[in-house]
Amino acid sequence: MLEKKQGWIESLLIYKDIRMLRILLLGSISGFPWVLIASSLSLWLKEEGLSRSTIGWAGLIFGVYAFNYLWAPIIDRIQIPFLTKKLGHRRGWIVLMQIAILLSLLVWSFINPNQNLALLITVGLIIAIASATQDITVDALRIEQISENEGQAMAAGAAMAVVGWWTGYKLGGVIALFTAEFFENMGIADYWQATFLILGVVIILMNIALMFVHEPTETDRQAKQRETDKMIEEKLGSSNFITNFLAYITGTIGGPIISFFKKNGFAIAVGILGFVFLFKIGEAFLGRMSIVFYKEIGFSKGQIAIYSKGLGWITTVVFTLLGGVMAMRAGTIKTMFFAGGLMALTNLLFAILAWTGKSELLFAIAVVADDITAAFATVAFVAFISLLVDRTYTATQYALLASIGTAGRTTLASSSGALVDWLNGDWGTFFVLTTIMVIPSLICLWFLRNKIKIGAK
Repeated sequence: MLEKKQGWIESLLIYKDIRMLRILLLGSISGFPWVLIASSLSLWLKEEGLSRSTIGWAGLIFGVYAFNYLWAPIIDRIQIPFLTKKLGHRRGWIVLMQIAILLSLLVWSFINPNQNLALLITVGLIIAIASATQDITVDALRIEQISENEGQAMAAGAAMAVVGWWTGYKLGGVIALFTAEFFENMGIADYWQATFLILGVVIILMNIALMFVHEPTETDRQAKQRETDKMIEEKLGSSNFITNFLAYITGTIGGPIISFFKKNGFAIAVGILGFVFLFKIGEAFLGRMSIVFYKEIGFSKGQIAIYSKGLGWITTVVFTLLGGVMAMRAGTIKTMFFAGGLMALTNLLFAILAWTGKSELLFAIAVVADDITAAFATVAFVAFISLLVDRTYTATQYALLASIGTAGRTTLASSSGALVDWLNGDWGTFFVLTTIMVIPSLICLWFLRNKIKIGAK
């Protein structure tokens, strides 16, 4: 009994590694843009009088996260003039995308949603593309902070990446909501536009902090890419512009996909992709409409900030770290079964809140329970797909799996507002349906549980 307790303590001590702090920052940089195109954009459109369906369909901009694997190999190969030389390959790409997001916020600060909705959504799409591109590099740089043979450190890094993501998203949301409410109370008509200028300052501070994240100066990645291209050129039998182009496309995009199916077998690989696609659909439907629900049921921006963002962040941090330890000790698959069951149950708490009416206590309980569930589910999911990737194609395969997971959460969940409208605003039934959405992924995982080839189940 004493030995088991010591094992948990040793697992927790992994979080003291300085690399975990760097990974925390990288996660925050990745999570912050979601404050802009999720919470802030949704509430901005709601307070400007746009319909729930419009808000839901505006979420289609998240669809770009589902396809960022298509250009992940390009991010691995192309170097940014000046930035790559000064900052490094990974950091150069991150800073470039941060600049794009910062400029987009400046444009948003001049837009009236009712007069320029198309332009507003277009700028939101630019933010989403920049954020999705940034995520490719952030994940690669996070993985490269840890050596291949450090299994526990990689699992701990996955937990810290999740903590960082939620830190950027939750605390960024607190800043956004309180700033918007402050400007609104001051009588500023375009208070959301002014808020985006403040959020731009946060972007600048994150870029300053990024300079403290070390990037490996020596890498054989480019040499291996050229070796792959040469091998394919030799199989094509000649060397010219067309064969060079075909070798480039095949080696950078086709190689990682072929490797994934070869490693797992076609049937198991398809099953894994199906599970990854389905796992968080129910959570995504709830998340996309949650802030609209909070507003409609009568909670203020301040209350939403305290319970959904501030308190939720503390809960998420604690239980993500515990979820990381659980994934290391019990295995990622068991942790995902546990998290999936909790997801279904916590969604029902929101149904009860909808049926009973405004209750600050029940609101706090539902939000905390949902954050605990999300923490366990996300850290297990990140660790799971990190274990699945072939280290020869780490960035591209991770982007592929993460994109497929995002596809389920973004493309399908974009109809969440339309579903609430179809139900005539029956939020209780909506949340029950989100509970049912969890079940197919768990059935899929049950059939795969003993067939998946990963280091720790």
